[in-house]
This record gives sequence, C-alpha cells and structure tokens, in this order.
Amino acid sequence: MAALTSKPLIPWTSLALPAILLAALATTVAVKADLVGAAPAGPVLDEPLTVEIAPRSFDYRDSGEFFRNGFAVDGPVRSVTVRRPLTIMKFQVTAADYGRCVADGACPPAEPGFAPGDATTTPVTGVSYDDAIAYAGWLSARTGEVWTLPTDRDLAFAAGTRFPDDALGVDIDSTNPADRWLADYRREAARKASRDPVPQTLGRFGENEYGFADFAGNVWEWTGTCNRRVNLDRKGEVLNDVSSCGIYVASGKHRAAMSSFVRNPKGGGCAVGVPPDNVGFRLVKDTRWYAPLLAALRARGMPV
Repeated sequence: MAALTSKPLIPWTSLALPAILLAALATTVAVKADLVGAAPAGPVLDEPLTVEIAPRSFDYRDSGEFFRNGFAVDGPVRSVTVRRPLTIMKFQVTAADYGRCVADGACPPAEPGFAPGDATTTPVTGVSYDDAIAYAGWLSARTGEVWTLPTDRDLAFAAGTRFPDDALGVDIDSTNPADRWLADYRREAARKASRDPVPQTLGRFGENEYGFADFAGNVWEWTGTCNRRVNLDRKGEVLNDVSSCGIYVASGKHRAAMSSFVRNPKGGGCAVGVPPDNVGFRLVKDTRWYAPLLAALRARGMPV
C-alpha cells in the first residue's frame, strides 16, 4: 500500500477572507445596481460639479451649546486629522436641479422667500432638512452614486478659512454672568440679517483657498449634524451630552440650530439665536467602494 502523504493545511482565514471580500463586493454591486434600478423614469443625470478637498489636519470647534455651572461657555477646539479626500459639490444645489426632483415626485416643492431670477444659476432655498434628504436619495438613484448631506465638520473642513468661529470669547473661569450675557449680546447683534438677503447667483460670493464656492454668503446650508446641549463640570469634563436629532445644524455665516421640517427660517424655526437669511444645501459624494452597502444598511435603520 502506498504511503499516505498529507498536504500542509491552509489556514481557514486565508480561504475565508477572500470569500468574505467577494461576498461584500457582490453585495455592494447588487446594492449599487438597485440604486440605479430604483431611479424614477427619466435619463441618468450627469454628476454635479465637485471639488476634492485634500487630507489635512485642522482645528475644529465642536458644534452645540455648552454650559458650565449653568453658564454658556465656548465649545472645545479640537485638532482633527482627515485622512482621506472629501468630494463635495462646488456650488449649492440650484433651484432648477431641485425642481427636477420635484417633477419626478421625489421631493416636495420648495417654499422660497424670494423667487429665483434664474433657477438654473440660483441656489434653491425654502427647503427643509427632510427635503434635502429626499433630494440626496433621488440624486443617488439617478446617478448611481451615493450622495449625502455633509456634517458640520465636513463643511468646516471644506470651508477652511471661511468657516465661522462661534466663540463667545469669555474666560471660561469667569463667574460673572454679565460677562457672558454681554458677549452673547454682541455676538447675536453681529449676526444681523444681510443688507441684501435675496439669494445670489452661483459664484457671487467667490471661492475659498480650495475652490469651494459661495460658503458663508446669504444662503446657509443644512448638515447632517444633530444639535447638542452639553453640560461640563468645573474641570471642563462632560457631565452629560444630549443630542436632539429633530434639530439639525445649518452652517453659514454662523451656525444655526433648525428644526428638521422648517423651510423658512424666519418663520420661527430657528431653535437658537438669529435665524439665517435663507437655507439651502449641497451634498457630499461618498467615494468609498463599499458606500452603497453602507447606504443600504442605513436605509434599513442600522447605525453604521
């Protein structure tokens, strides 16, 4: 009888890992095909003009309302390192582009405070957070890519030197409530409405150092960042952090906390401080190869 010989065993992980990757890739392709297949009737849209913001480190002041010993204080500034490029629309979504979503029955009509002179070159306004989410889903279906609202930190990263600093400028150790009251009054007084609140055509407010256009003009932008109320102890450590995800941050000349269903910020929908002149939005394109899979999981209510 011939001697039996044995081959060295291949670790199961070396076999399982390619299978897992192939399965994930197949799922991603299927989800992406489903995105395209779910598109409303009509031609596939060309992708919007985008800019790619290269990775870097930058200082970011946390969004939200921060309190210490019952008094308002500045949110902490953190050094953030972004390790992959951010692909974001160069301009805000126009009234004409949003109108296509309305015509397809995927978005409700906008309720702008000012009728756009030229819908093809004027940002859409009079849209809520919910409307912006509907548009992102429609655009994703029409282009076969994954588009989402940026976070407040994404906008800070893209806006660079144009991003506002919401600091009160009060010594955190001050125990005089008048100091904070006066600082808050000066800040809110500086946030008065624009002399000309009528939305301007694309490019009117110029580009920043990264080619990112029109940020901090007279159209604020919805983000996917929930408003927060954070209480700190005497040492500045977090006692509790309450996020309100029915209220979202709209960023522009300053941050504004807005209820998700509000279209006209001057109608009492601004939760804190001076309301924006107008609210519109722009979107981020998720270029990760597994982005469609993540989008499908989120659509099913999974927090990923």
